[in-house]
Amino acid sequence: MSFLKLSHLEKSFGASHVVRNFNLEVERGEFISLLGPSGCGKTTVLRMVAGFEKPDVGSISIAGKDVTALGVRRRDIGMVFQAYALFPNLTVAQNVGFGLKVQGTARSEISARVQEMLALIGLPDKADRYPYQLSGGQQQRVALARALAPRPKVLLLDEPLSALDAKIRVSLRNEIREIQKALGITTIFVTHDQEEALSLSDRVVVMHKGVADQIGTPFEVYNAPATRFVAGFVGTLNTLEAEVIDAATGTVALGAQRLVLDRPLPPGPVTLGLRPEMLHMEGGPAYLTGRVMASDFLGSVVRVRVDVAGQILALDQFNSTRRAPPRVGEELRFGLNPSDVLVIAPAG
Repeated sequence: MSFLKLSHLEKSFGASHVVRNFNLEVERGEFISLLGPSGCGKTTVLRMVAGFEKPDVGSISIAGKDVTALGVRRRDIGMVFQAYALFPNLTVAQNVGFGLKVQGTARSEISARVQEMLALIGLPDKADRYPYQLSGGQQQRVALARALAPRPKVLLLDEPLSALDAKIRVSLRNEIREIQKALGITTIFVTHDQEEALSLSDRVVVMHKGVADQIGTPFEVYNAPATRFVAGFVGTLNTLEAEVIDAATGTVALGAQRLVLDRPLPPGPVTLGLRPEMLHMEGGPAYLTGRVMASDFLGSVVRVRVDVAGQILALDQFNSTRRAPPRVGEELRFGLNPSDVLVIAPAG
């Protein structure tokens, strides 16, 4: 049985239908990311799990217990917010121990648990500091420790890294994942950052207009997107409009060029998707030809933009000292594997 189960959740604010028939089953100890653009409903789902919002329809259960009607404090949930939300007048130790104090835990037990949490987040020497004396990354670590100190059943993280600079964000997200694995705590993480979701999660829920468009492992969501939205939102994707000229073999026309996909396709127009890293200047089982429109040297990667039958594709290749980047204006023949080409369903 799933440890956390969300069944047919619906939520509206006035005339705005924010969450639509949302279903999710999470195993004990699993790390799930809710990924999507602003306004897609991901934070509303998180707030319903936490108890800050009540669903109009549907139910929420934790460890087999229906908590839909329970208040925030009775759900046994830890939550970390984007803005840290530390008490400025309390020390780090007092912040971390706050939830335990509210629970009526003995002072000696609070002290031991606080020290354990500070060691876990790598700040054992900051117990007597105040939040203003800490960096943003350190404050977020303290917020995480405070959420974990009462030993909650579920940890909820609402864009906890978005206020931090890029280098600290990468470091802290790795620490969060290590702590989550060490504790084995069931975790829901809300983010609009694809890299965060793909690198952290056991599974990713891609949300669009209040609906879970796809639920799958990072590998599945990236390589086999279920909808046009997922294909375009997760990662960088080239799209090509083509015409199927042989439905049985999946042969498509791109202007005067032909590409055989070796799979049956319905006749007529079709949209193809190609990740930039799936195109190779070294060659491949199939080829396309285009004129180089731009060639950007980005250090470890060279991004080349190529005009193929009036449509622009981005092609990413690792930098090599043995090969100069293509020049603007030259004709480039590049390879691909037909099995890597996505056939994107029409927008629903």
